[in-house]
Amino acid sequence: MQDWSTHRWRKYGPLVYILISLVVLGGCATQRADVVERGQPPGREIQKHWVSAGETLYSIAWRYDVDHRKLAQHNGISPPFTIYPGQTLRLDVHNMAAPSRPSPRATPPKVASKPTPKAPADRQENKTSRPKASAAPALVAGNPDWRWPVKGRVIAAFGASTGLNQGIDISGKLGDSVQAAAAGQVVYAGSGLRGYGNLVIIKHNDTYLSAYAHNRRLKVAEGDAVKAGEVIAEMGSSGTDSVRLHFEIRRDGKPVDPIGYLPKR
Repeated sequence: MQDWSTHRWRKYGPLVYILISLVVLGGCATQRADVVERGQPPGREIQKHWVSAGETLYSIAWRYDVDHRKLAQHNGISPPFTIYPGQTLRLDVHNMAAPSRPSPRATPPKVASKPTPKAPADRQENKTSRPKASAAPALVAGNPDWRWPVKGRVIAAFGASTGLNQGIDISGKLGDSVQAAAAGQVVYAGSGLRGYGNLVIIKHNDTYLSAYAHNRRLKVAEGDAVKAGEVIAEMGSSGTDSVRLHFEIRRDGKPVDPIGYLPKR
């Protein structure tokens, strides 16, 4: 029996060894496959944003529901809020420390001024463009005199269904005129915000901004001053599955229900 067992092991042993090796290697491969890069755990706030080409400070503030003024201050960015692709912006504006005040007796030392380094020639800037020289910013004082941007009916209310709708959706036909809901300055015009399609953002003053999404064609550019009722886009279905206008109002960077601001029909 021992000789027969030895004979069988000599005959089948290498095959058994190969099978055992494959099982072990397969287990290791499976274990490695589980080690993948994961997104942030639910509930954890994103702390930083890396600027991409075409973004502006306003579009980034809109994306993260923060006040553009606080975002600029927190990152040491002054008007006209020039940013660069690859630049890192801190988003934790709620952690902003109160500005420190120097002691009245302290005398700051004199420091020799250094020449400001020039940006490399191939460095691309993202600018929230200044208004055209021929037109001053049409910013309004106090609360804007709001008007409906289109004439259709509301087909999705603020916070409807999933509670994630940060504005209202208004029906219409392809190519219908989209009008500015109040006078202001265009601070973003593009398609860089996921889910919004062709988007226009208008700054009405330091408190209020409005957005017009899913357009077929944009009629304005960043930096343009617009009047209330001026045509800024053509209605479309970019970024969605049907023709509609998604309209939002932000107050100090936070979404508010537009129905509470628009006149009753």
